[in-house]
Amino acid sequence: MTKRAIAKEQNASHHLAEKISELAIEKKAEDVLIMDMREIAGFTDYFVIMTGNSDTHIRTLSDHIEKELSRYKVKIWHKEGYENLKWVLMDYIDVIVHIFDVQTRSYYDLETLWSDAEKILVRDDA
Repeated sequence: MTKRAIAKEQNASHHLAEKISELAIEKKAEDVLIMDMREIAGFTDYFVIMTGNSDTHIRTLSDHIEKELSRYKVKIWHKEGYENLKWVLMDYIDVIVHIFDVQTRSYYDLETLWSDAEKILVRDDA
């Protein structure tokens, strides 16, 4: 793969992480964070981490992200945790989405576990 092709692929994964963050903000996700995993993990380029404030909110976030991305022909590769809604993981290969409830996010603390990752806090500018 050429340097140009690699750069284009990395730009696409960054754009996807940003789009997922925007979709999360649309549905009032809390503490939305993009983590750049490219230098520290070989299995994905980005994590997008967010908190939902109830089971219904977590379900809404997951459904909204999946539905809106499917409009762009972006298909989810794997999803788990949808049954208990404490931690929903949505794997888009280059971007992995983590939707937590408050307690589960605090317990697993991915931000500290992967502390070497560059972090971008996403804010609602509205």
